[in-house]
Amino acid sequence: MIEWRDDGIVLSARPHGETASVVHVLTPERGRHAGLVQGGQGRKARAIYQPGNLLTVTWSGRLADNLGSFKCELGTSYAARFLDSPKRLCALTAAAAICERALPEREAHPACYHGFIALLDSLEGDHWAEVYVRWELGLLADLGFGLDLSQCAAGGDNDQLAYVSPRTGRAVSLAAGEPYREKLLLLPPFLIGRGGGGPDEVAQGLQLSGHFLARSVFHLQDRPLPPARERLAGLFPGASGASGSSGGQAI
Repeated sequence: MIEWRDDGIVLSARPHGETASVVHVLTPERGRHAGLVQGGQGRKARAIYQPGNLLTVTWSGRLADNLGSFKCELGTSYAARFLDSPKRLCALTAAAAICERALPEREAHPACYHGFIALLDSLEGDHWAEVYVRWELGLLADLGFGLDLSQCAAGGDNDQLAYVSPRTGRAVSLAAGEPYREKLLLLPPFLIGRGGGGPDEVAQGLQLSGHFLARSVFHLQDRPLPPARERLAGLFPGASGASGSSGGQAI
């Protein structure tokens, strides 16, 4: 019998049989990991296995590649904190859904785990939406698809960065991007320390990160962005998961 113990963020819990559930968690040392929870469909258990909740999990199985079983203790019930804040709860649910679908199973991604914890803590603050956008960009970087927002890809003025190439993920200055602006993604100023954020900039940020999540991560799986992520974008008019075009002359 093999057994390990770790912290884990609940990503999903799905019914299995009459009373059990298959629970997916994100752990710092073992990445995304599933386990069977006996009685997981019970009323009390359902409250524990809500997406975003932080647990202490003990996994056991006969072989390392078995589904195995979880025994869990609730650490922090993040989900319950935001029952009266639909936008924040939607962000939590979207982050959990993205992690479940984007991260490879049983492959450690400690930066993603700790970033998720930071996001959960930030949801009680005023700038949670800006933090969420940064979290998605951090996830992309952790998966090897990071954007370069430090300098103009076309040699323009780095003090006037305004766009991002949907093909390369590199920043483009206002002047250099002018001839191609209809084909470029907007770069929200708060991502480069030149704006205060707010709904419009968050919408631009969600459009930016959503484009690269759709293209670089979910397209490879032949899957769309998770519905929870689309619902979050819908709360910020102007945000869209897969906007931007790489057609025409690329930058």
